[in-house]
Amino acid sequence: MRSMTGFGRARAQVSGGFLTAEVRSINSRFLELKIALPREYQALEPDLRKKVAEWQERGRVDITIRRDANEQRARAVELDLPLARESVRAWTRLQKELGLPGEIDLALLRRTAPDVVRLRERAVPVKSEEAALRKALDRALKAHDRERRREGTHLAGDMRGRLRVLDALRRRMRDISVEMRPIFQERMAKRLRKVLGNQTPEPERLVPEIAIVLDKADVSEEMTRLDAHLQAFRGLLREKAASGKRIEFLLQEILREVNTTGSKANHLPLTQCVLEAKAELEKLREQAANVE
Repeated sequence: MRSMTGFGRARAQVSGGFLTAEVRSINSRFLELKIALPREYQALEPDLRKKVAEWQERGRVDITIRRDANEQRARAVELDLPLARESVRAWTRLQKELGLPGEIDLALLRRTAPDVVRLRERAVPVKSEEAALRKALDRALKAHDRERRREGTHLAGDMRGRLRVLDALRRRMRDISVEMRPIFQERMAKRLRKVLGNQTPEPERLVPEIAIVLDKADVSEEMTRLDAHLQAFRGLLREKAASGKRIEFLLQEILREVNTTGSKANHLPLTQCVLEAKAELEKLREQAANVE
């Protein structure tokens, strides 16, 4: 079992720096994928989306890839010699034509022709760095997956404990139902005698009426289905594949059986068991929201 929540980070060395990949994910009913890439790597986004989808089936996943380059290696100095020569010739001619004093030096060029020396960003060698980018992302996804499995193990352990509580409540509700059957039968007989007064009820009429009432109060079928659902739930906890949606469906079915039992409960101990079961189911539902 894996949680939908996790984090992973990895780096791969490239010329002049590193490529860093980070993977973050939180809960979501479906797969929501967002990838932030440097503009030079935008063309790789479709392939990276397919890669991430192989690791996670649902959840909101944010992928960030950045290039951490050495500042000196990331920039280059360009010298525009033709522009420098033209500038010097222009100032020399002006000085000669007007008979101006002074010297033509670097300070003058820096003020009047700042583009003679300029910085530019070095081109990113995308093709040669693509393998490093994929390697960093793959490592980050593996770290992210380990974190999700670790949390999933804790979720499964907590769920198993709550399933044991639910199974104990199921057995208790079943026992209460059996214990109360003769009590309900006597209670119904008293009610019928009270309604009929001094008249003696005919057995052929009394027995079917009591049987109908007892059948409506019987929860044996609900307990049988509840037992089957709890067994199926335990089976899902042992699976390695994504099981979150199936767990959510089973919780709905379990709640249905508990609600039906509650509607039939006309005895305080049985009602208390139903309320306790609903409380456990609510906690299970909160945990299931984290399962992939």
